[in-house]
Amino acid sequence: MAKFRRRTCIILSLFILFIFSVMMGLKMLRPNTAGFGAPFGLDLLPELHQRTIHSRKSFDYQKINRINDEVNTKNSKNAETTVKPSKASELNLDELPPLNYYLHAFYYSWYGNPQFDGKYIHWNHPILEHWDPRIAKNYPQGRHSPPDDIGSSFYPELGSYSSRDPSVIETHMRQMRSASIGVLALSWYPPDTNDANGQPADDLVPTILDKAQKYNLKVTFHIEPYNNRDDQNMYKNVKYIIDKYGNHSAFYRYKTEAGNTLPMFYIYDSYITKPEKWINLLTPSGAHSVRNSPYDGLFIALLVEEKHKYDILRSGFDGIYTYFATNGFTYGSSHQNWPKLKVFCDRYNLMFIPSVGPGYIDTSIRPWNTQNTRNRINGKYYEVSMTAAIQAQPSLISITSFNEWHEGTQIEKAVPKRTSNTVYLDYRPHKPGLYLELTRKWSERYSKERTTYTKMFNAY
Repeated sequence: MAKFRRRTCIILSLFILFIFSVMMGLKMLRPNTAGFGAPFGLDLLPELHQRTIHSRKSFDYQKINRINDEVNTKNSKNAETTVKPSKASELNLDELPPLNYYLHAFYYSWYGNPQFDGKYIHWNHPILEHWDPRIAKNYPQGRHSPPDDIGSSFYPELGSYSSRDPSVIETHMRQMRSASIGVLALSWYPPDTNDANGQPADDLVPTILDKAQKYNLKVTFHIEPYNNRDDQNMYKNVKYIIDKYGNHSAFYRYKTEAGNTLPMFYIYDSYITKPEKWINLLTPSGAHSVRNSPYDGLFIALLVEEKHKYDILRSGFDGIYTYFATNGFTYGSSHQNWPKLKVFCDRYNLMFIPSVGPGYIDTSIRPWNTQNTRNRINGKYYEVSMTAAIQAQPSLISITSFNEWHEGTQIEKAVPKRTSNTVYLDYRPHKPGLYLELTRKWSERYSKERTTYTKMFNAY
């Protein structure tokens, strides 16, 4: 009897351990009904917390222990080890599916290294403390120290590269072409301006356009929240972009239902600027209006909170996008809200562009933000996002991101890497190109689905 009880206890203990492991492994795939949580949530977004914190660009931290099966471990016993990727085989572009120009990917050209820039840029982001000193004291401070310690939970196949390296730009275009992404949405600051941790990069645009053209990709602009952004300087900057780059064959234009072919501009953190300013720019009677002029376009606003949709409508925007790759983080990024947003957009003749992502982990740059991590689950999280987006029958789909490494939303190739202090995450048991392959699969599926529902819509 004692042996039976002991065996029963062992079996029960193993069963409990199994259930616990499964629950923890699935924890990061936050359900649609998940709340934002405290202390982190909408507080991180500009104008929604007393201390304005830019939600993508202002952070980089020391490595800390990761969550569950996505874990970075401190391993002082091992000497530095890097698993070098095998040389990528040449792509036969003729064998790839056609490019999908209704699939856009957010692209960042803000990385730098000593070879091309004289120093590391962005890979060495500084640590930003949590706004609550009681929480901040529990986390490290300082900067990352490339090339082995970078501001990311993953490590790029290309290493701590420079966005100025022509071979890097070429490789990026090839990767996007292999994934059937038709348009890259380039993060853009006006000339001689940059984010808090970067350097001006407008001079890279001609090279990016040329390299994109080689692979039949198109380039649109993701205008960042530069200092004092308002209707007057927005007009000047839109005019600058169209005058300088608008004649390039890789410059993206979207054909509207009315038959007009217009450039498109994603406006990040659009809600920071008051609707009255946007009205001046985006309505025909505005003081600095682009409407019905050579500088007219499709201006896409970022929707974070539900109430923003009414401000977006009043401001004169042409559509909305959701950007964040964290399901449940904001109203806009929550998959369950996409059908309702699509209905709203249809009612008011707005474009709806949901943003999908492969996962999210920024604990290397915000170590206190573990509750917003979304485990990739070997690609399943990405596929769930794609499914939700396609079911909403959107105008376009945007991908967050091709290479935003700080927040772990990249689909760019990543490789295993271990140093004396850190084990980076990677895509194993799959190959470094897993998310490019998944993107290609879903790009083709979306193209077919979009053709079907567009025909049905036009039939009515």
